[in-house]
Amino acid sequence: MLADLYALYDFELNQKMGNKSIDEFLQICKKHNAKIIQYRDKVNDIDSKIDSIMKLKANFDGKVLVNDDIELALFCDGVHLGQEDLKEVDKDFENAVKKVRNQIGRKTLGLSTHNKEEILLANTLDIDYIGLGAYRDTSTKKDIKEVLGEKIKELALLSTHPVAIIGGVKVSDEIDFAKYKVVGSDLYLCD
Repeated sequence: MLADLYALYDFELNQKMGNKSIDEFLQICKKHNAKIIQYRDKVNDIDSKIDSIMKLKANFDGKVLVNDDIELALFCDGVHLGQEDLKEVDKDFENAVKKVRNQIGRKTLGLSTHNKEEILLANTLDIDYIGLGAYRDTSTKKDIKEVLGEKIKELALLSTHPVAIIGGVKVSDEIDFAKYKVVGSDLYLCD
């Protein structure tokens, strides 16, 4: 079974790679039957981010999630948080997830994981999926501690949540051991 596609729209990377419009990005997502789009934007002001999220929501049939910004989850279908983002909410992850759930309700909540310990902790949390990686080197993240490669398959099987394989995944990768695969820069280069 081929995994569903979870696409990443990284604003800064998009600008470096030809500055495709959101409409062009959505066409490619539709062509590849993406089910989820994660919007990552570390540079624009809040109004620009909301405009982009609303445009994605209005023109995409799947889920639109925002990266790291819990407040922006109000404008889309949920939020994906990194380990450090969750620690900023509360050092105790169970309390942190409760606080996030109080803000977003039953919207989708994802958490990045990188190793067995983080996966096992995530198994105890009220989240909807994990992001697991990095699968290979990627230009969307500068702080990769370890590239998991084929070890990712063994780690994914430890999760009680659906798994999105993240970090350097390409559209052409056939990852049949996870519910989702995440594609970053290669998604909008594949045409």
